[in-house]
Amino acid sequence: MSTFHATTIFAVQHNGQCAMSGDGQVTFGNAVVMKHTARKVRKLFNGRILAGFAGSVADAFTLFEMFEAKLEEYNGNIQRSAVELAKEWRSDKVLRKLEAMLIVMDESSMLLVSGTGEVIEPDDGILAIGSGGNYALSAGRALKRYAGEHMTAREIAKASLETAGEICVYTNDNIIVEEL
Repeated sequence: MSTFHATTIFAVQHNGQCAMSGDGQVTFGNAVVMKHTARKVRKLFNGRILAGFAGSVADAFTLFEMFEAKLEEYNGNIQRSAVELAKEWRSDKVLRKLEAMLIVMDESSMLLVSGTGEVIEPDDGILAIGSGGNYALSAGRALKRYAGEHMTAREIAKASLETAGEICVYTNDNIIVEEL
């Protein structure tokens, strides 16, 4: 049986602003688009934290719930919550099989969280995951580097996903952008 997968999530901090974008495509196997309007970027913890997922949809919802529980437990501390989620994800025999990745961010931090125990904070305030992640990352780095004050974080996030959607067959142009 094939699994649901494939997406692109992009996050950027630029000029004191934060934005995360994600496309809406859910692919079944390698040949069928099952949904065009999935929402893979969400606000958590009373709208103070953004989270986006790439990977299996059911697994990602499990991780959203677990991360939100960690945020409650650690009073919104995104770094501690991410580390504790990664530790639990990696060490639990059932959770270890979850196939997804998360990008989480608040106004001051941005982290990639994976099931292999990775919690990575980027040097340049940009992260991208999913099948179109490298395309969005490249576009986003160029836009951020040369935009200066001419583009907002929201505009960079949207344009980066649009570029990825033009190249990656697993990324569509139904783009959701959330901001902090």
